[in-house]
Amino acid sequence: MKHWRVKLSLLINYFVFAILLNSVGTVILMVQGNFGVSEGAASVLEGFKDFPIAITSFLVASFVVRIGYKRAMLIGLGLVSITCLIMPSIPVFWMSKVLFLTIGVSFALIKVSVMATIGLISDSKKAHLSFMNFLESFFMVGVLSGYFIFSAFIHADDATSTQWMQVYYLISGLCVMAFILLLTTRIDESAVSKEVSPNLIEDFLSMIRLFALPLVGVFIVSIFLYVLIEQSIMSWLPTFNKDVLALPTVLSVQMASILAGSTALGRFTAGFVLQKIHWYKVVSVSLIIAAALVIVCMPLAKSSTDHIVTGWGNAPLAAFVFPLIGLCLAPVYPAVNSVMLSTLEKHLHAPMSGLIVVFSALGGTIGSIITGNIFEHLGGQNAFYFSLIPITLILISLFFFNRKTKRESDKNSKLVQS
Repeated sequence: MKHWRVKLSLLINYFVFAILLNSVGTVILMVQGNFGVSEGAASVLEGFKDFPIAITSFLVASFVVRIGYKRAMLIGLGLVSITCLIMPSIPVFWMSKVLFLTIGVSFALIKVSVMATIGLISDSKKAHLSFMNFLESFFMVGVLSGYFIFSAFIHADDATSTQWMQVYYLISGLCVMAFILLLTTRIDESAVSKEVSPNLIEDFLSMIRLFALPLVGVFIVSIFLYVLIEQSIMSWLPTFNKDVLALPTVLSVQMASILAGSTALGRFTAGFVLQKIHWYKVVSVSLIIAAALVIVCMPLAKSSTDHIVTGWGNAPLAAFVFPLIGLCLAPVYPAVNSVMLSTLEKHLHAPMSGLIVVFSALGGTIGSIITGNIFEHLGGQNAFYFSLIPITLILISLFFFNRKTKRESDKNSKLVQS
């Protein structure tokens, strides 16, 4: 397979960071017992992760071409390798903040570089679209694996034990392996390096100018709305399982992994489907089915709390069915990102990737906050009914996005012919 070492390296990079990024919920739970911090104090770890991602992406994305995609990824992997290695030796709360700060900065470097590198190794728009889905599906496999990797190191009978921190030696080892693989893999960046302007300010302004493109504006709205939906469901599904479906706490977390698994499967399958069927048809049908699933499952959840749940065997049907929304939502994010990046010239992939990361982070944070407040004041069912609004809005925005990409494609075809 052409570029197989590069693709393998990108997949492993995403896998490692999926484990780290989505461990924040587990770490929030553990530091409360270890260091006696309150729930409110522990919740700041989410901010130590998300804000560095957004800020670093915005500031660095336009300069990544100058740094080099490979070098930027190596810096990210190196920073996380060292921090994870130190983490178990300094079992204090502030070290957890340092860890997630490092993870946020490093992931920004990784994601911008990974998404830009896909453009270098893809021979066509369909190849780009297909690999983007495989990559995002592998990210969800990392999320799913993280639940089990961290739980294997937790001391079940002692909430104050810091034994769970030993997991970071394992993760540091994975980062080192990923670093060595990338270091020994050749990535030809000549296609974009020759487009680098001699002026750093000009590099930054090139990213800002992307905002002026109508196509980019519609795209950013679509990405923002999608991540708002996904993150609000992913962040609050364990609470929904516990408070609405009356599942035990441990089972609530375990059954939330169905969402990660279904999303991974959905993106993996979409990698094949999108090679045969136009992306807009696939995404539109997926979103409509997702909306139908919300409408069907919320009443089902209301009628499923009439017995005591003790395990997977007698869990209510809604606990199994609703997380399958991941199958429906799965193709949207990678497909829309791929279409946008494929429309632009390759030297603009890095700054565009930076905007994707920034607005993904903002959408995830805002979605989680909105859902949490609705959850608190109006209940869990109404919180997830709320997702019907952004699903409807994203269907509208993607309609216009598809029209604009068609016009852009037609314009480029005419230029080539002339």
